[in-house]
Amino acid sequence: MRLDKYLKVSRLIKRRTVANEACDSERVTVNGRPAKASYDVKIGDVLEIRFGQRTVKVEVLSLSESTKKADAVAMYKELPQENGAQ
Repeated sequence: MRLDKYLKVSRLIKRRTVANEACDSERVTVNGRPAKASYDVKIGDVLEIRFGQRTVKVEVLSLSESTKKADAVAMYKELPQENGAQ
């Protein structure tokens, strides 16, 4: 599944176009490397998304073409931040 679509379906980012822009401006990294929106997400990948001052780090647990809002959080596991960043 494409990275921009995963971010939208998992509801980490609200819209696919916004997810696409975040990838283009290198605010999304996969396994420590900046990733393009077309990156093929795999289970076990670690995504890091910068929202201004806040950074969210998650591990991909499952892939799904569509999901209900209540089930979206089951697609990833939030990971603790290193070096005191919040």
